[in-house]
Amino acid sequence: QVQLVESGGGLVQPGGSLRLSCVASGSIFSIYAAGWYRQAPGKQRELVAGITRGGSTNYADSVQGRFTISRDNAKNTVYLQMNSLKPEDTAVYYCNAEVRTTATIKRSDYWGQGAQVTVSS
Repeated sequence: QVQLVESGGGLVQPGGSLRLSCVASGSIFSIYAAGWYRQAPGKQRELVAGITRGGSTNYADSVQGRFTISRDNAKNTVYLQMNSLKPEDTAVYYCNAEVRTTATIKRSDYWGQGAQVTVSS
């Protein structure tokens, strides 16, 4: 079994910063692609940023230049540094990872429970 646990969410004023962390634990053989998604009330879940195992990244247009995704493979951890936050960034942020466990050669997608980010004055 694999668990993804997010942390670092909270309330921040417009223009502020937050750093989200996602720690994967369990019977992990390797973590491949990983990403952060968000879902605002009444809206569909959307991809915010993605990162390959080798470190290549991609971002949604709405966060390009403000958010930075990174990972520490030795710690099975993915980060999302969010700067210059705007009220429209308010959402629940979910971590996603493509994981191969020690029990199989198959890769499966796993999701964290979500972290609330609220940007408000």
